Amino acid sequence: MPESLARSSDMFDSIRKGDVLLHHPFESFKPVISFIQQAANDPQVVAIKQTVYRTGATSELMQTLVDAAKKGKEVTVVVELLARFDEEANMNWAQRLEEVGAHVVYGVVGHKTHAKMAMVVRREDGGLRRYVHLGTGNYHARTATLYTDFGLFTCNDEVSGDVNDVFMQLTGLGKATKLRHLWQSPFTLHAHILEAIRKEAEAARAGQPAQIIAKMNAVLEPEIIAALYEASQAGVQIDLIVRGVCALRPGVPGYSESIRVHSIIGRFLEHHRVFYFRSADAVYLASADWMDRNFFRRIEVCFPVLDPKLKKRVVDESLKTYLTDNVHAWEMDASGQYRRRQPNRAKPVSAQAVLLELLAANPGTSPA
Repeated sequence: MPESLARSSDMFDSIRKGDVLLHHPFESFKPVISFIQQAANDPQVVAIKQTVYRTGATSELMQTLVDAAKKGKEVTVVVELLARFDEEANMNWAQRLEEVGAHVVYGVVGHKTHAKMAMVVRREDGGLRRYVHLGTGNYHARTATLYTDFGLFTCNDEVSGDVNDVFMQLTGLGKATKLRHLWQSPFTLHAHILEAIRKEAEAARAGQPAQIIAKMNAVLEPEIIAALYEASQAGVQIDLIVRGVCALRPGVPGYSESIRVHSIIGRFLEHHRVFYFRSADAVYLASADWMDRNFFRRIEVCFPVLDPKLKKRVVDESLKTYLTDNVHAWEMDASGQYRRRQPNRAKPVSAQAVLLELLAANPGTSPA
């Protein structure tokens, strides 16, 4: 658990001191629940807003939102009723929230709300301050012990302002606006990812260091794949860590020689979406995979990790560590076939085991 949280029981105080990163399931999901619980019980908190995609039939976090509404907080919840496998649970929670006076919004017609956002508005120093949590995974305590995901807490004015603008848009009180830090589907995410890939290609052509490492669940969108091929031909080193389907073919002579595709199948389901662009020194976390549906038919957010120390943590833990895995890793060849990587005479390395040892050393932070 991050030191700032371990030392303090006040979530808001910890976040004011600096952005906080959680890496699930190697670190506990409890701070996320505590964030909403403290907001519900804090007399200075005036509003809580959250998106709900998957949460489960029994949810301490959702019950806390119900309790917050009962206490007179302004509670707004964007509920996705078409979340596969969780439709009934989401409908039941939506009904309970409406019964206690919460503002329940059922997403945007024609687009699933897949973004993972929570915002707390608090009275401080004669004004209002926004605290936000952004994640790559769902607000579901059970899956947080089974899926790998990142969660970021921040009260950065510009990032929290972007989150507020997205909530205004989702609740019908505002139109899509130009965001300062967040990339959002179906408006800007696709274009921004293409631009980031092309900038790496430009850097490589100029003889500058250029590299892309991206981790996600699937790679299918044709324009993104074409841009990656072009970047490879420009000399960009590209590593894709893709748990599921990948339509790109790596290692094709003269076409994708500098691209490698890895897949990690271990104890936990690999779920986080992480995008690293070396020439820009940029690290982004997202709710979206590189698929048509995520770019064009869903509400998604992709957000930067701005703190240099946290940026390094993300790259080291979710990218570089995974690239060293020779126990649970598979590599795709140019024909699309996967071959399991073998340690041979090297020391066996399991990325998930390394992270368990690194991050679960503190009591109460290991997976349940």
